[in-house]
Amino acid sequence: MTDILSQDIMYLPGVGPNRKKMLSQELGIETFGDLLEYYPYKYVDRSKVYEVRELTGDMPFVQVVGHILSFETFEMGPRKERVVAHFSDGTGIMDLVWFNGGKYAKQNYKIGKDYLVFGRPGVFNNRIQVQHPDMDDASKVDTTAMGMQPYYNTTEKMKKANFTSRAVERLTKTLLEKLKEPLSETIPDFIAAPLHLMSRDQSLRAIHYPQDARQLERARLRMKFEELFFVQLNILRYASDQRRKYRGYIFNRIGDIFNRFYQENLPFELTNAQKRVIREIRKDTCSGRQMNRLLQGDVGSGKTLVALMSMLIALDNGFQACIMAPTEILAEQHLVTIQEFLKGMPVRVELLTGIVKGKKRQEVLNGLLTGEVQILVGTHAVIEDTVQFARLGMVVVDEQHRFGVAQRAKLWNKSEQPPHVLVMTATPIPRTLAMTLYGDLDVSVIDELPPGRKPIQTTHVFDSRITSLYEGIRRQINEGRQVYIVFPLIEESEKMDLKDLEQGFEVLRQAFPEFRLSKVHGKMKPKDKEEEMQRFVSGETQILVATTVIEVGVNVPNASVMVILDAQRFGLSQLHQLRGRVGRGADQSFCILVTPYKLSEETRKRIDIMCETNDGFRIAEADLKLRGPGDLEGTQQSGMAFDLKIADIARDGQIVQMARDEAQKIIDEDPTCQSAKYQMLWNRLRELRKTNINWAAIS
Repeated sequence: MTDILSQDIMYLPGVGPNRKKMLSQELGIETFGDLLEYYPYKYVDRSKVYEVRELTGDMPFVQVVGHILSFETFEMGPRKERVVAHFSDGTGIMDLVWFNGGKYAKQNYKIGKDYLVFGRPGVFNNRIQVQHPDMDDASKVDTTAMGMQPYYNTTEKMKKANFTSRAVERLTKTLLEKLKEPLSETIPDFIAAPLHLMSRDQSLRAIHYPQDARQLERARLRMKFEELFFVQLNILRYASDQRRKYRGYIFNRIGDIFNRFYQENLPFELTNAQKRVIREIRKDTCSGRQMNRLLQGDVGSGKTLVALMSMLIALDNGFQACIMAPTEILAEQHLVTIQEFLKGMPVRVELLTGIVKGKKRQEVLNGLLTGEVQILVGTHAVIEDTVQFARLGMVVVDEQHRFGVAQRAKLWNKSEQPPHVLVMTATPIPRTLAMTLYGDLDVSVIDELPPGRKPIQTTHVFDSRITSLYEGIRRQINEGRQVYIVFPLIEESEKMDLKDLEQGFEVLRQAFPEFRLSKVHGKMKPKDKEEEMQRFVSGETQILVATTVIEVGVNVPNASVMVILDAQRFGLSQLHQLRGRVGRGADQSFCILVTPYKLSEETRKRIDIMCETNDGFRIAEADLKLRGPGDLEGTQQSGMAFDLKIADIARDGQIVQMARDEAQKIIDEDPTCQSAKYQMLWNRLRELRKTNINWAAIS
């Protein structure tokens, strides 16, 4: 049965070369199996047949059995016509209307013959009408067995070629009729039976043609479980392999460097959450296996301090450490922060990014080889082959979702044994997503802010109130504070947005003639950007007008106001990240979200959530529900989407957990994937890994 599912879609009756090309280009359907897994997005109940006299203009889809009384044609300009068929079932008369394809209707539908008509009723000239109805020969349709009709997503290009949802449905029906034998199973009965899962064959047939809502629900549960189960099985298999394969360096001492830092340089008392995470890291690094730990913590929760203390433990045990950031600006920020923390201590910290060139670069590379450079801060430049360490023992990866597993693995090769890996993210990730995104990592959470931090007050202001907003900004600056004003910059319309920023900057200069302003955007040269940022950091300018380049990593404790213009154009995670740029000092900080009055329902929900809570985890949960996992971080984060065809990580949390529990049992019992009992699963996993799913990106 697997063989028939791998057949080229062109050989399915009704497809042919042209439709094959369209199915491939528009929907990614290449084989019979792909078509079978192209699931409907909605269903319409077709078990009831109405009478014409029952119909009203506000009903959803209905079906009626009757016959055509006559056709009428109305000219609508050159080579355009509207064709109307007057249709009756004996209880009343309604109109069937075609604006396109009328010629086909007149040629193919016979007056006096009984048809089953299906469509959405409307009213025109006091008469019920259905535009572009589905028509079937009534003598060939058993209306008692129709159940629910599936609807499939199609693209504009397909619709223009008259390749509609109905056409996709007919192909699916042809394929299911062609599959005489039951489809082979992918989940053994000893897993499926206790969970009361339908068979794969029943599920795939019922998901396209369910008899009722309950059968549909059971079919969807089975297919969602299967999809998530194999994702989890793959992740846990990978993690288990890593643990068995790689021993970890043992850091069994806390020495002079850590103790001196703790006693003399620690800027504030650690929170209980920070202490707990350091204990978890200590336990990992003493265990003899390689640490792979995800550190989640909200903006400003003190992740960098925990990361630095972990690196100091590596130094005390005779190893080097490295911290890798996704952008040069963030790498430089980490360098400054770490140097500030280590002031007066005999630890050599160096920077390696694309802008460190020539003699300086060579010095850093030599220092790494001799072991004199103890902590390296850099961008992905640190994974280049030319960068070699004497003894790399600890790697900290910041904002992990921008580095793939393959890039992490490159770092491992820079050492005899893989170094311990601590992955940090300031994007709080809901648990169900973390299980799927970072399934190969243990998770630590810093869930409290350092003492003395006041929660940021967030308010929503309509752009008609901009004058009073300016007054509030003026008051804050006169009290000695600084202000961020952020313009949206969305890649698709960069030129327009840049113009908005330039014009906005001039407007703000005129609005605040008594203050000095800095301007930062992504199109500036790194050197100019750095100069402008430095002017703001040093307090020379009071207002920083910027695009989202300041989203990550800028630390100005004196800045207490974040104004986000056109806030409706940002995602929740992005708004939360931007808000995290303020509230870093002891003063009360404010975040003002400015929008036009007219907002969509979803946007209003986003803005309300931001005003209600500062809790990054609540915001991430809401973001996942509103936007789905494919776009958690706005335009820059689209790579997170997995090829999930039916499951939805935002809404199927319980099924994710169920799938993970089952997968974990199998890995515990058969860590080397050798047991005959599980061969069906390992074979299926191998099959899936050959497909276009990017399994590495998933884990």
